[in-house]
Amino acid sequence: MLSVLRVHLPSDIPIVGCELSPYVLLRRPDQTVFTDDVPESSPIEGHFLRYKWYRIQSDKKVAICSIHPSEQATLQCLGCVKAKLPIAKSYHCSPKCFSDAWQHHRVLHERAATAVNENGNEEEEIFGRFNSNNNNSININQSLSTSQSLPSLTNGAPTPLNPAAVTQRNGGETWFEVGRSKTYTPTADDIGHVLKFECAVVDVETKSTVVSLNTMNTILTSRVIPAPSPSPRQLISVSNADVVPGNLDLDKRVSSSGTFTVLSYNILSDTFATGDLFGYCPSWALSWPYRRQNLLREIVEYRADIVCLQEVQSDHFEEFFAPELEKHGYQALYKKRTAEVFNGSIMAIDGCATFFRRDRFSHVKKYEVEFNKAAQSLTDALVPSAQKKTALNRLVKDNVALIVVLEAKFSNLGVDNPGKRQLVCVANTHVNVQQDLKDVKLWQVHTLLKGLEKIAASADIPMLVCGDFNSVPGSAPHALLAIGKVDPLHPDLAVDPLGILRPTNKLTHSLPLVSAYSSFARIGGGLGYEQQKKRVDPSTNEPLFTNCTRDFIGTIDYIFYSADSLTVESLLELLDEDSLRKDTALPSPEWSSDHIALMAEFRCKPRTRR
Repeated sequence: MLSVLRVHLPSDIPIVGCELSPYVLLRRPDQTVFTDDVPESSPIEGHFLRYKWYRIQSDKKVAICSIHPSEQATLQCLGCVKAKLPIAKSYHCSPKCFSDAWQHHRVLHERAATAVNENGNEEEEIFGRFNSNNNNSININQSLSTSQSLPSLTNGAPTPLNPAAVTQRNGGETWFEVGRSKTYTPTADDIGHVLKFECAVVDVETKSTVVSLNTMNTILTSRVIPAPSPSPRQLISVSNADVVPGNLDLDKRVSSSGTFTVLSYNILSDTFATGDLFGYCPSWALSWPYRRQNLLREIVEYRADIVCLQEVQSDHFEEFFAPELEKHGYQALYKKRTAEVFNGSIMAIDGCATFFRRDRFSHVKKYEVEFNKAAQSLTDALVPSAQKKTALNRLVKDNVALIVVLEAKFSNLGVDNPGKRQLVCVANTHVNVQQDLKDVKLWQVHTLLKGLEKIAASADIPMLVCGDFNSVPGSAPHALLAIGKVDPLHPDLAVDPLGILRPTNKLTHSLPLVSAYSSFARIGGGLGYEQQKKRVDPSTNEPLFTNCTRDFIGTIDYIFYSADSLTVESLLELLDEDSLRKDTALPSPEWSSDHIALMAEFRCKPRTRR
């Protein structure tokens, strides 16, 4: 008879909005083992599987720590309550948790005080100062027993969606049936509650559960936690240093002004998001079901007109990002890397994905750059036959670039010739990561730029070069991009075993490229300016970091633009180390990549007739 051998969840901590998909191991009557579903429409020898999900609701109310959402709260911040901040942000699991989070947490208080009271006279009265006696917090176990402490707590036994589905009430607990499919996505009603998954073998004729060994299996999860909600990043105007409202709903502003926005983001391939590399990140926050939803939420909130993503696995592009972003009005293009990576169970491959809003742009042309092919051509032309294998072993690293030519559908782009098409060329790339291959990094960047030069020569077209270049400011690849040449005495040029960088005077290009984020170093004073200035390295005019892990912190991601045809209007604000929780690096529960997203708003300069 059909039997259930094992039921397992990849993560036992469920998060609101993230689908739970159990792994179910089954055995057929012939003793073969399999994992396929057995629906009622396709029974095996008269039996099929029935799934049910339940929510346990206790009479005792439960609050979740805002810093460690897998922990139950024991303290509540009085300042948050008095300031009427979101109640969920007021809870902490211990005095140490409250103390460690205070530097970041007090920013919430300061913002609330500024919004409510412009002169700030009441701030000290309302919030006071944090001290070791924790006078700004109360014991949650006491406060939860009072009727007024939790006016908006969402996990205290709300009315069930289907009252008839109540199956049991025992010992102060009530079980509600919440789902009848194999998968389940927790909702806000589930926060603070344990979920139960039940998989049972059912007789197809009687529709009754078969009661015998290995015919039913269940799982109890940890308490459902809310999805972390980082503070929204704002757009900072370069021209007057004003802040665009935090919701980033820029549709009206963009359409009326004739500007457009470009986002570049290395989203961290699931293949590389392992506990070995990022052990400081909770396992549930590293899981792909959680990260994909959090990344999608972040990307959609930016509402960029053009989105350049790196480290997008091909299956994730086809099954998730392309269809999900299509729902938000984006058309998708993709270029996968030229080799697969074995991640322990499946062969995975990542690449570069470029999306654009269909109501803003139309697709004109696509170019795919495979550096492996360029390496083959280079070695055929320059390397003696006896050294070709060694040369290819060094040069062939499977990196790619995706170049897309788009035509703007919106007007007022500054074109003097009304009938002229406004085109934009967008390059999206991910350069080799190995630090000992400085020659390969520089050669890849130079190869890409030479290809873009050919496109620029054939059309009068603004250029955008986005991506993860795995090169810090001041490196040879960055110098080539930013100033169009590399100093012959640059130390990176000392690494050139194949002689592919010689003569060094060939390491140039004619594109007038400028790093978008260097604009922060050139803007005048104003709202947001001083804060952003502290997040830019004055020696390089680049962000202090775009990648932040326990092992590395620095800038390796950029958006370059052709300064003769485009101007920067505004930039997505940079994060600083204080924005990342104390003793925490990326990825984290709030930010699901080890990189941060970069976004710039551009305007095309007026063109004269030729």
